[in-house]
Amino acid sequence: MTDTLDLIVIGAGMAGINAAKKCSKAGWSTAIVDELPYGGTCALRGCDPKKMLRAGAEAVEAARRLNGKGVAGGTRIDWPALMKHKESFTDPVPENMETGLKEAGVQTLHGRAQFIAEDRIEVEGHGEIAFRHALIATGATPRPLDFPGAAKLIDSTEFLNLPELPRRIVFVGGGYVSFEFAHIAARAGAEVTILDHGARQLKKFDPDLVEMVMDRSRAAGIEIVTEAAPKRIEDADGAHRVAYRKASESHTIEADLVVHGAGRVPATDHLDLAVAGIETENGGVKVTPWLQSTSNPRIYAAGDAAASPGKPLTPVAVFEGKIAASNMLNDKRTEPDYTGVPSVVFTIPELARVGLLEEEARERGEVDVSFNDTSGWFSQMRLGESHAGTKIITDKQGKILGAHMFGPDYAELINVFSLAIKLGLTASQVKSMPAAYPTGASDIGSMF
Repeated sequence: MTDTLDLIVIGAGMAGINAAKKCSKAGWSTAIVDELPYGGTCALRGCDPKKMLRAGAEAVEAARRLNGKGVAGGTRIDWPALMKHKESFTDPVPENMETGLKEAGVQTLHGRAQFIAEDRIEVEGHGEIAFRHALIATGATPRPLDFPGAAKLIDSTEFLNLPELPRRIVFVGGGYVSFEFAHIAARAGAEVTILDHGARQLKKFDPDLVEMVMDRSRAAGIEIVTEAAPKRIEDADGAHRVAYRKASESHTIEADLVVHGAGRVPATDHLDLAVAGIETENGGVKVTPWLQSTSNPRIYAAGDAAASPGKPLTPVAVFEGKIAASNMLNDKRTEPDYTGVPSVVFTIPELARVGLLEEEARERGEVDVSFNDTSGWFSQMRLGESHAGTKIITDKQGKILGAHMFGPDYAELINVFSLAIKLGLTASQVKSMPAAYPTGASDIGSMF
């Protein structure tokens, strides 16, 4: 390829695909490249396939909760069949994504890309490509672990493609991946342990509700070992022996499978960013508030590959990709608005958050905090759920600063509070909403 492209997008996930389509439809010559199947982490290796598997776990859990309350008989997960259910969604994604890009006029390339100059990349199998602009949207990858035997861990992608579920599973790390997958695996009949080096898990969520998550996880049969530092993993009679240290004492646990759940980092190491004069920050592309590289003005970045204030979430990647595209097209400096972006840990039930944590809100001034144990409320009682709670934070004028929720269907209900925070609504305004009854939303008025 000898002509200079207006835009080359590196990474065919949600940020890259949206940006590529937008620029191509505006008349720019645009290409997109990825060494992995098109669709990105969320559609193929993360959010969506995880929730497909979670559906089976939800069904089994719902039956167990209502056992003796009108539901009789046992249920179990058929893991291979559940995996086929997941594949019914994921298998068509790459072709559908590529077709959509081609219909939008985007040239689709496959292979590893790396920079060879400030305005050129080399793509495996396609040679050198010159560009006026490039968007880096390569997402994230599991954080490297350096203890002996760390190579024996599988990552989340491999877990989501297991043909059979092993009997004993250890998750290393106490974040999203470990808790979400542990809740699925436990409902599928596995013996599950989470080893986390910290004293507090799920640190970006409300600690009072996280305590409920811990109790609910243990009630589901998940063993959680805190302040446990993995030291090595070795083979043991066809399985693995995980050695860890807790309170200055050495311990071991045997497992058929050990899963990496110790966080992710920007997937940029393979790009040779320094060759193009691209500065990095914590592994991500160092960008201005409008997502332009601070050191090479031809370059923009979006999603997990950008060292931006945005959370590593799919909706953030989508709107960052669109804003980066608009800024390139129009030579503008529009900054993303991250107000009201919710995040959810899809345990069973789920833990959700939007806005400020209580400690963050108190640092800004006087606030009102309303905490409710909602486990005895009708919405939970009808489902037989034993653990649920909410915490709503407002300022002295009643403006909603943060909402934190743990319970069935709260991943949907958090969106009401997301909109409220986005629009700057007060508690009185939200409480005035006439909600269908009885629904989760009809509980909102009692949460303040």
